[in-house]
Amino acid sequence: MCGIVGAVSNRNVAPYLLEGLRRLEYRGYDSAGVVVINSAGKLDRSRAVGKVVDLENSLSGRILTGYTGLGHTRWATHGSATEPNAHPHICRNSLALVCNGIVENYESLKHAQREAGLRFSSDTDTEVVVHQIYLHVASGLDLVAAVRATMRELEGSYALGVVYVGDPDRLVAARQGPPLLIGLADGEHLIASDISALLPATSRYQVLENGDIADIRQGECVIFDRNGNEVDRPVHTSRQSNGVISLGNYQHFMQKEIYEQPRAVADTLEGRLGGDRLLEEAFGPMSKKVLDRVQAVQIIACGTSYHAALVARHWLEYVGMPCNVEVASEFRYRRHALQKETLVVTISQSGETADTLAALEETKKLGLRDSLTISNTPESSLVRESTLAFLTHAGPEIGVASTKTFVASLTVLMMLSLALARRHGYDEGFEAHIVNQLRALPAALEEVLRLDSEIKRLAPAFARCQNALFVGRGAHYPIALEGALKLKEISYIHAEAYPAGELKHGPLALIDEEMPVVAVAPNDQLLEKLKSNIQEVRARGGRLFVFADPQAGFEAENNMDVLHVAPVDSAVAPIIYSVPLQLLAYHVALIKGTDVDKPRNLAKSVTVE
Repeated sequence: MCGIVGAVSNRNVAPYLLEGLRRLEYRGYDSAGVVVINSAGKLDRSRAVGKVVDLENSLSGRILTGYTGLGHTRWATHGSATEPNAHPHICRNSLALVCNGIVENYESLKHAQREAGLRFSSDTDTEVVVHQIYLHVASGLDLVAAVRATMRELEGSYALGVVYVGDPDRLVAARQGPPLLIGLADGEHLIASDISALLPATSRYQVLENGDIADIRQGECVIFDRNGNEVDRPVHTSRQSNGVISLGNYQHFMQKEIYEQPRAVADTLEGRLGGDRLLEEAFGPMSKKVLDRVQAVQIIACGTSYHAALVARHWLEYVGMPCNVEVASEFRYRRHALQKETLVVTISQSGETADTLAALEETKKLGLRDSLTISNTPESSLVRESTLAFLTHAGPEIGVASTKTFVASLTVLMMLSLALARRHGYDEGFEAHIVNQLRALPAALEEVLRLDSEIKRLAPAFARCQNALFVGRGAHYPIALEGALKLKEISYIHAEAYPAGELKHGPLALIDEEMPVVAVAPNDQLLEKLKSNIQEVRARGGRLFVFADPQAGFEAENNMDVLHVAPVDSAVAPIIYSVPLQLLAYHVALIKGTDVDKPRNLAKSVTVE
């Protein structure tokens, strides 16, 4: 969701800006743009609706050259996806700005700026920021002072990059919310909202904190905190690879990532299990001290990560640990009654999810001292802000619809449940059983992937429909939620999920021959209850697709397709049963002809509220 790049260098920065934008494409966006201060001391800008390749095509035959510049990928919030709304925004041909975030008080600022004679060329909230900085510069303030004055006047969450023709070898960056990094390279400084965009030039970087302003020139960078004091922010060295991720023999990144799940789980488990025991030091050097005092767990997450949290609640409560789960975007907006020794668990693939970060900050204000983040990104804000961090080793995930990071997060949550079970009287036999199930998980995932061709044959029945219903019971209701989310994300078919026992409380009214119903049917203690719910659907003429354990007693009949999933232990069954639903959504999307990896209106990393 939106991406910033920028540079001040002793060489032409345009190639870096474009490469940086290409590396930020996974975040999701609908327009892109770049601006440089050229040799004539003027702003030279190009913008395009669509992908970075469309921006590059707009530059075909045109030489973009400058030693100072900015780039941006925009995900539309205020104002539709049009070229005038794309960043960078310019005021009076002298000051250019890119921004990630939302300015909540833009309407009042816009009114005052119109009174001052400024004209608007976009429908965005961002344009008021470039105008406000310009007004302060025009009044005689230095560029850093103008940015600081503007930040005092803005309400919202944002990260900024600003250049000014009156000071062409200078770039000012500021952060109040979304992440922003400073890259340190020989003879140049760079900015980016994500480490991946810096890696072509450098692996050394600093992280701006909220309220920071960075005054950046070719050979130096001075950072000021919110009070205007010069500060030293630590210099980090990224361990991430600079390699370009390729599709290999796969048609889409989502397909590739589905097939990478056995390896993602194996890598996440590696070094974290010893014999028949969990090595809980994997949670961090303070893990024993923190876990010993946990009396309850509060999980906070969004989207797919929220569904993983719902599964984990079943596991945690099974071992006697009270657990509450909440959507991050709702957490801050109500009062809470949390036990003092509650462990706050956040789950985020990117580690930069704005709502989750804000919710974690709220728990600190409520006096909770212990937090654990589960993330796929080691150099992320959630990792830095949490007491403990357990990193999944899923590798880069490019597809917007999360797959391998979902199963890797579930794997970590199972290990967390096991670590807390030790403190609630569960013996070594229980731990050894769960550890053995975890060790067998990669092979079980390989087995379920062999169902791909069978699942592909089911897809046409969904592609003809406008709606679909997913049902499950117990820990598999969240898996039904995840299956419905995947289908709607990438195929644009309206899909909902319900606990199967709730069908008679409303959803049965929707059942007819045009409504496919997907049932998740492992061989567990709720199987007979689920069978009764399925009969309720059949009795009303519904078309059923049942993903079932071979021992569950389901056989294909008229209006009921059954796909047998290899038998697995109930402990890890939710992880296994998520994979056929991913494959189903993928094959339906192929038939529908949608953009599987970058579905419309969605972003991979949601860095604004």
